[in-house]
Amino acid sequence: MLISFIIFMSCFALIGLSAAKFAQKNKDDYYLAGRSVKAWLTGLSAVATNNSGYMFIGVIGYTYHSGFAAIWLMLGWIVGDIIASFYIHKHVQYQAKKHDAVSVMSLVSLWQGKSHPVLRRLLAWSALALMMAYAAAQFLAGSKALHVLLDWPIWMGVVLVAILVAAYCFAGGIRASIWTDAAQSFVMVGAMSILLIVATNDQGGVSAVWDKLQQVPGFMNMQPEGLLIPGWSGVIAFTLGWFFAGFSVVGQPHVMVRFIALSEDQKMSTVRGWYYVWFTIFYLMATAVGMLSRLILDNSATFDAELALPLISLELLPSWLVGLILAGIFAATLSTADSLILSCSAAFTQDAFKNKIQNTTIIKSATIGITLITLLIALYAKQSVFSLVVFSWSAMGCAIAPLLIGFILGWRVNQWSAIAIVVISVSSSIIWRYFGLHNSIYEGVIGILLGVSCFAILNKMQKVTTA
Repeated sequence: MLISFIIFMSCFALIGLSAAKFAQKNKDDYYLAGRSVKAWLTGLSAVATNNSGYMFIGVIGYTYHSGFAAIWLMLGWIVGDIIASFYIHKHVQYQAKKHDAVSVMSLVSLWQGKSHPVLRRLLAWSALALMMAYAAAQFLAGSKALHVLLDWPIWMGVVLVAILVAAYCFAGGIRASIWTDAAQSFVMVGAMSILLIVATNDQGGVSAVWDKLQQVPGFMNMQPEGLLIPGWSGVIAFTLGWFFAGFSVVGQPHVMVRFIALSEDQKMSTVRGWYYVWFTIFYLMATAVGMLSRLILDNSATFDAELALPLISLELLPSWLVGLILAGIFAATLSTADSLILSCSAAFTQDAFKNKIQNTTIIKSATIGITLITLLIALYAKQSVFSLVVFSWSAMGCAIAPLLIGFILGWRVNQWSAIAIVVISVSSSIIWRYFGLHNSIYEGVIGILLGVSCFAILNKMQKVTTA
């Protein structure tokens, strides 16, 4: 097991570190690979970055508890993500090139043609905190898998993730991240496919699995438990909520930077094809494995469902294949973690202060420092991987998505109005989650809709004032 894991991870490391040969000593290359990335690489990299340990650990754990109703989360998320790609991504790529922006935070602060430095710094510091929490969740996801399969203590796995992430980021920047993402996406899908096939055969085939799942009380219910709105109205509201979670991809700097880095001569439709076919296949398999894990594993109250995938791997597969599964989980966490760390670095060095940092040595040093802080967060985090990811994702989406939507629609507001939109959108989503209402309707619905509504009102007021 350990040998096969080391072999696969060594291959990833060689791919990432080889990117250093092509690195140019400037921030545009470090953060955007010179804006020269091919469409297929962009698509596969976005898949690996978006799906991460959240899918291997969080979604499978969620499905273990929620059963068939978890399908509504998947449906809402993918449709929301696709809609965003048609209406947002191309505009982001064009405007980022026009304004020479290396991050989404820079972009929204420059979109109207003039600099909004206070808005840029507010977004940078907010995104920095949220992305480090998100990255810490990836560190934890990888370490949980190592803990189960190799009996390593949690802290050791967290440290290993941090070391590998720092090496990728230091060596080749975003190019190293994108190259390893592409390789990791194949291993992720391959690992999940093997586990799905073996687990299904272990339970007697597809028909037998379906019969057994129906015998688990409430597990095959179409409606998620705990909805405040009863019946199918509640299901629609739940799915709509996760539609906004998928749409919130436009507010994720570590994902959107892939589209900013896309070469101008590459078609966004090609990126979309690679991205969503891979994404849908992987998500369907993860949900299916989550349901199968309920048949194979213990259902005691003390069981940590986020350990479901590594545990069934250990129970069903030969040791060398367990090493492949472990490499798949670890690769997924690394692909997101290194992207998040690089986005944190960009926020800190390019957006968080009055003057941007241009020196690549200082930029790389900042990246290492951010990795160390994220390591500390992961070591002391009390939240689950799923909770950390969903909270960070929703808050970043609420901060940035309303501004992008408004700017693309041609609305104009001054800097302080834009800041008010961010504060209202994010705070409303946090309040919604604090009172537990997110169990029925995802907090991103409230935050994004309220933010866009405020933008529309402020835009109209500004037009009246200047008329």
